[in-house]
Amino acid sequence: MSRATLPLFSLLLWTAPLSAQIAPAEYAARRDTLAARIDSGVVVAFGARDETRHYPSFTQRPAFSYLTGFRAPDAALVMVKRGGRTTGTLFVQPRDARREFYTGARVTPEDIARQTGLAARRNDELASVLDSLARVGLPFWVVGDFESNEFADADSLSFGAAATRSLRQRFPSLDVRDATPIVDLMRARKSPAEVALLRKAIAITDQAHREAMAFVAPGRAEFEVEALVDYTFRRLGGDRPAYSSIVGGGPNSTTLHYSENSRVLRAGDVLVMDVGALYQGYAADVTRTIPVSGTFSAAQREVYRIVRAAQAAGERQVRAGGAAKLEVDSIRAVVARGLARLGLIESPDATFDAPKGFCRGADDVCPQLSLFMPHGPTHGIGLDVHDPAHAYVEPNVFRPGDAVTIEPGVYVRPGALDMLPDTPRNRAFIARVRPAVEKYRNIGVRIEDDYLVTETGLERLSKAPREIEEVEAAMRKQARVISQ
Repeated sequence: MSRATLPLFSLLLWTAPLSAQIAPAEYAARRDTLAARIDSGVVVAFGARDETRHYPSFTQRPAFSYLTGFRAPDAALVMVKRGGRTTGTLFVQPRDARREFYTGARVTPEDIARQTGLAARRNDELASVLDSLARVGLPFWVVGDFESNEFADADSLSFGAAATRSLRQRFPSLDVRDATPIVDLMRARKSPAEVALLRKAIAITDQAHREAMAFVAPGRAEFEVEALVDYTFRRLGGDRPAYSSIVGGGPNSTTLHYSENSRVLRAGDVLVMDVGALYQGYAADVTRTIPVSGTFSAAQREVYRIVRAAQAAGERQVRAGGAAKLEVDSIRAVVARGLARLGLIESPDATFDAPKGFCRGADDVCPQLSLFMPHGPTHGIGLDVHDPAHAYVEPNVFRPGDAVTIEPGVYVRPGALDMLPDTPRNRAFIARVRPAVEKYRNIGVRIEDDYLVTETGLERLSKAPREIEEVEAAMRKQARVISQ
């Protein structure tokens, strides 16, 4: 066994160690797999920097956590593969007696070497080590340290990006390659240990949804619901919210990533709750839409049924070997037919002239559907709430071990019509659909569940109430809660 494949425990510098849910040998196997996929070179993976304000609580970068299990800040992993042999070193914060009064005792390089057998050094030696390796002439394989893969294309300010840029300036002939796609493909298939952690995160999130459903009523504030959700996460063992909780009622239900959570809920509102617990680094992501008054109105039911039918259509298409495009097309087809039936679009295939940049294609002519469902219906989950999945890479099919969401949504924002360019096509479109937009205004509905693709099918992991009758039954519990 090479030094890079020796076990590395999940360690914390100033909080208690997490339980060993993922065996040290699994982290070692991951590093072995990464090393096997390059001929030779230097692999560098950067961890997250220390939080200067200590809020929110520290979370490790997903790729670094995947390769090491090391959950403390300002760390880096350097692996060197030459002549078929791989060595590895973890660079960590040195001891600092004064700072440890504030943050607790740090694990030293000596502790890491003694506990794991993996070479360990102070992180203030990292720059000189990288310079020395750069002079050898081996290619550098860099694992991105962006907070989420969503930001990969725009990453220029992360510590890893800055360090790599500095290396290139000092060594202009350095061959720098991106190891992130290799690690992403590895991360796409969830191991049994990872699935167990996801199940726990999702079970905690399900319970938070149930308790929120029993709590919500007219006069409650969005932030009160958010506080209950966050409290439930921590009470049941979660680390923290996996992302900024979205708790949007009435008009706020139509903003996809609304997070201010400051409005007082009113009778007749729908409330979108898009929340997820982080459990030992793994993220759940579950959305429910509920009626603040306890019962959906007729208009709310119509929109809700479209979204739920679209989700069911997506569920039928997600399976091992199934094409991601088929799932997306099935969901969009159900939503388009439903919106046309409600009069929100002129026909399932109708288009409009969009503001510049609104469409993802080359032109500015979009399906009218996209004005009311502007987001994709599926993404991976895992160490990142938008984790890698096999469907993202050629041949864009789902594989066993994919952990994904299915989350169609319909959002009726009255102001959406006002942002459209003044063209003959748009004038006709607006005139025809405005009555329906007024009828369904401020109704946003998103239903999101978490799933595991298996060898034999699709398993729904999240179990919070989602059918209309189930949601309303859960809401009827609110009278008992409020009277206490």
